[in-house]
Amino acid sequence: MSQTLLSVEGVVKEFGRKRAVDSVSFAVRRGEILGFLGPNGAGKTTTIRMIMGITAPDQGRITYHVDGRQENRVPKERVGYLPEERGLYKEARVMDVLLFLAGLKGMDKKTARARSMEWLERFGLKEYAFAKVQQLSKGMAQKVQFIASVIHDPDLVVLDEPFSGLDPVNQDLFKAEIRRLAASGSAVLLSSHQMNLVEELCHSIFLIHHGKRVLYGSLYDIKAEYGAHRVRMLITRNGWTPPPSPLVEADERDGAWYTCLLRPGVAPVDYLRSLPDDAPIEELSLSRISLHDIFVRTAQGGVPG
Repeated sequence: MSQTLLSVEGVVKEFGRKRAVDSVSFAVRRGEILGFLGPNGAGKTTTIRMIMGITAPDQGRITYHVDGRQENRVPKERVGYLPEERGLYKEARVMDVLLFLAGLKGMDKKTARARSMEWLERFGLKEYAFAKVQQLSKGMAQKVQFIASVIHDPDLVVLDEPFSGLDPVNQDLFKAEIRRLAASGSAVLLSSHQMNLVEELCHSIFLIHHGKRVLYGSLYDIKAEYGAHRVRMLITRNGWTPPPSPLVEADERDGAWYTCLLRPGVAPVDYLRSLPDDAPIEELSLSRISLHDIFVRTAQGGVPG
């Protein structure tokens, strides 16, 4: 098992009479991408701010593990942070911004300049190295801010809504870079409302709601525990629909496509065996209930499944 880099243990944060974060605990390991999820106002941003040292917990502790020792704070030079609220100096030139922010992380100017050019070329921005930030599109500026958050090869990378406003091409680019960071040994804490992208990227999931932990574990285990199977079929005979079955919790028909959600604990093979031998099925696919559905049902106070 990979080494734990960051552990959050029993953390509490109160604002007046409101407990924004209530006894939250989780860990992030090197090489792991942990999806840190929750509805708006659930306590995600407050927790991230405590990890970053922007605010202190009222109870509990946040521990950074490095070289066999433990520190009660995350060293700022070893963390990369992409906040949800973006902000770059619009009048400054891209290279100057990257050199300045890299310098804050302890990088010398020569190394920072070389790495900046490498990253800008990788992101297709080499020709904009000396352009002003205000000349960049929103997506370009987001790439620059991403570069600034990882240019110093951080051990821990905290990404808050990194895909917001990106087109599909740039989403794929960011996904590839996030995977590369994890493969190189960084621990990645990823907060996003785009469940499909979280599901593609993350090894583990932590879901917070009303300041409390709701779900925590590997994506596979969570989907296995809370997610029933979904069966999707393309029907070739007009008007034919699979007969009602006690194995099915819900179903819907959309043109030639029929989709049903099996009851928790029902094996797909048992349902398929229950269908008539001459069922006019052209295509068939099986999947677990999506992370999106688990998120929505949990946030609404229901039990996913």
